[in-house]
Amino acid sequence: MDNERSIQRNPHGNFKEVEASRPDWDGEKKFHFTKTKNPSWKPGDGANDGGESLKKEHISINPYEDGRPSTFNYKLLISAIIPRPIGFLSTRSKDGSSSNLAPFSYTQVINHDPPVFIVGYAGGFDKAKDSLKNLMETGECVINIISEHYLEAANATSVNAPYGVSEWALTGLTPAACENVKASRVKEAVFSVEGKLMETKEFESRATPGKKTGVLAIIEGVRFWAREDAINKDKNLIDPEILRPMSRLGGITYGRLMEGIELPRPDWDELKKEAEPKGLVKPKADGQ
Repeated sequence: MDNERSIQRNPHGNFKEVEASRPDWDGEKKFHFTKTKNPSWKPGDGANDGGESLKKEHISINPYEDGRPSTFNYKLLISAIIPRPIGFLSTRSKDGSSSNLAPFSYTQVINHDPPVFIVGYAGGFDKAKDSLKNLMETGECVINIISEHYLEAANATSVNAPYGVSEWALTGLTPAACENVKASRVKEAVFSVEGKLMETKEFESRATPGKKTGVLAIIEGVRFWAREDAINKDKNLIDPEILRPMSRLGGITYGRLMEGIELPRPDWDELKKEAEPKGLVKPKADGQ
């Protein structure tokens, strides 16, 4: 599934020519907060686009439609489920003779006590690449968060290099020792998580029964590493202006986080003061 020639993630042809026509990177931009589009939103107001989205129709897509390649679902989903955090996993072989660095945009945190993360691998156990093989054999990894200042280096690890070529050397990134796992963390990373494998689940194709298409790895975070200038005094909050995280969008596109919007969670006792007079406090019904 992850074969570049079949997926054709790059829509441009000669990408360097396209890139040269674009504005230079603006290193002076700072992370900042803005208001929401509609700061005066009230209960029952609905979407903030004045009903424009309701004027558009939708089309139904059957992921298993006859003749629809599975790569179409892949391209569709990575362009629609965005932005996605990127887990930059470092692993080490069981005998310690080799290591691996690889980015995974099928990554997410799903629990905090214990800290639990999930990582999705393309392909089954029978075709496991170095990262999954190392994780299965050692039960250990480090999840590093990709930031602006080493994006190019992290992206370079996705190259289809021959077996045995070191990603650390190719990227110029710096390995740093961990406390609970033998794999190295990326020293350039603002935030890293030492992880222990909890369990895995292999997935089978619906379109081609018997074909293994992916593996889910469930990983427990056993130690956090945060850069000293990014963490607050209580060690419970990372500064987004320092982290400068990069996310994955569709195709070959990455997202840069420049703006934040703060919206407090509503309190029922306060919300109902506006909702009740409008008749919006109703019992739940089927489909609503």
